[in-house]
Amino acid sequence: MTARVLRAADRTATPWKNGGGVTREIAASPEGAPLDAFDWRVSLADVSRDGPFSSFPGVDRTLTVVEGAGMDLVVGGEHHIVDEPYWPHDFPGDPETDGRLLGGPVVNVNVMYRRGRTAAEVAVVRGTLRLSAPTGGAVLALALEDGAVLDGQGIELGRYDALLVQGDSSGVLRTQGWALLVTLSHG
Repeated sequence: MTARVLRAADRTATPWKNGGGVTREIAASPEGAPLDAFDWRVSLADVSRDGPFSSFPGVDRTLTVVEGAGMDLVVGGEHHIVDEPYWPHDFPGDPETDGRLLGGPVVNVNVMYRRGRTAAEVAVVRGTLRLSAPTGGAVLALALEDGAVLDGQGIELGRYDALLVQGDSSGVLRTQGWALLVTLSHG
């Protein structure tokens, strides 16, 4: 199996323009693509106060709260209460979007994928997971808790470490806690 380990400790925090938080990119395709040119992007965000989300025309998003009480996500004027931890919530990146914290800061995983080029499925799971990338796609597994191990490879993942599988690779990840699994394929 060919897999790339992406350690949480190696990520750089990028402050938001509005000062409401920071983002740490976990992975993107193409790698190093600017925000207006990625096919897909997965990041971890620390949200410290209420405020607007950046607009991403032509991009669909999935937000999963992994720490904190959650948010009232207002997408195009419509309220979406996102207060269930580990519950992926899909919304379009085009309309004006605003986030209101429900009880203090939150940490969320943000999956963004360009409509028409990429499709994404996001699930939060635990146990034994077969990681197999779709043809031409990728699978990203993000440990939400300590204790994930890649069978036969001696690779252990701590909290917020990730494993990126691309190409014709596959393997088995065993988790003692929860993990977020993103399957990315051509749209």
